[in-house]
Amino acid sequence: MNKINILLTDDHVIVRNGIKMLLENEKDIEVIDEASNGLESIAKYKELKPDIIVMDIQMPQMNGIEATTELKRLNPDVKILILSMHDDEEYILDAVNKGAMGYVLKDAGNEEFLRAIHTINNGGKYFSGAVSNVLVNKYLSQQGEDFLSKKVVKPSTPQKHIDLTKREKEILSYVVDGLSSKDIAQEIGKSVRTVEAHRFNIMKKLEVKSAVELVRKVSEEPELYNLLISK
Repeated sequence: MNKINILLTDDHVIVRNGIKMLLENEKDIEVIDEASNGLESIAKYKELKPDIIVMDIQMPQMNGIEATTELKRLNPDVKILILSMHDDEEYILDAVNKGAMGYVLKDAGNEEFLRAIHTINNGGKYFSGAVSNVLVNKYLSQQGEDFLSKKVVKPSTPQKHIDLTKREKEILSYVVDGLSSKDIAQEIGKSVRTVEAHRFNIMKKLEVKSAVELVRKVSEEPELYNLLISK
């Protein structure tokens, strides 16, 4: 089995140790090295060529956004997962525009973090609930303008049959309305983890890789829109 090689980049040793402890239990993931700032991360990427770089934002000497910019310049195909405490729109949009393929908050559960790693390794994008909410609201506020057009895959041809459960239709309608996973969980009386699992299944069924693509797909495909109306 080929393992997913990870380069951890965070200036806090305790954070890196915690992530390593989590990933040590995963047979298909291996932390091959660590870096404490963006400059170290770039140097070690050149040497080791990891599959994914897990990157913090606020670090000394060079922050994660600057490092992401330079890494994408060196190799446009490099896979970077931002792991940060910041849920501010400015940080999120900057990271995505600079080429990060994922953005997960540090208070996310272990399952979500692992899901993000596997999704990105398989060529997809992954944004945790609060982050997706920022991206969706940005897209909605621009009313169909080409927000992140270079980063978002154009919708595929509409499927002849879209098999969504009643609960998935309900959650999809909330996502389209711009609600976060936490807000949706409160609306339907379920846990945030349950909502995240449903969102993941919905995106898999509709063959999209982010909440922004999901909203765009609904807005551009009448069949999906009609599904939500009839839910």
